[in-house]
Amino acid sequence: MTDTPGGNLNSSDQLNEITILVVEDVLSNFMLTARLLTNLNVHCEWKTSGYEVCEFADSLPKIDLILLDIRLPYEDGFSVLKKIRLSPSLRNIRVVAVTTEATEEQLRKARTAGFDGFIGKPLDPDRFPVQIQRILNGESVWELS
Repeated sequence: MTDTPGGNLNSSDQLNEITILVVEDVLSNFMLTARLLTNLNVHCEWKTSGYEVCEFADSLPKIDLILLDIRLPYEDGFSVLKKIRLSPSLRNIRVVAVTTEATEEQLRKARTAGFDGFIGKPLDPDRFPVQIQRILNGESVWELS
C-alpha cells in the first residue's frame, strides 16, 4: 500500500489492503473484533497470547496495525509492546491497547508505555469501525469505551 500513515483511507478498496493483527486471548472477544473488521473489509490475523508475537508478525506479508489486549496469559500487553518496539521490522507499526481494564489510570499507563492509542472494552459495534478508520487515517484514539 502506498498511503502514508496520515493518508486518507476512505475507499473499501484501500481498506481491503489493510491487515490488522489482533492479539486477544478470549475467543468471543476476537470473534466480535474479527466480525467488525470484516465488515470494514479489513483482513485480520489472530494471536492468542503475547508469546512469540513478534515472530508470528514477522511471518505475515504485512501488518498495518496491531490491536493488543493488555491482559494476556504468560505476559501482559505492556511486555509485548516492549518486544514490538525492539523489533526492527515492527517498531514503527501502530499498536493500540484494547482492554477491559478501561480506566483513566490504565489509559495513562498505556500512553506512558508507548501505545499509539487505547480502546476500552466492551467494544461498541457502532463506534469501533469509526475508531479503526480514524486510527488507520493516522489519528490518535484514546477512548475508555
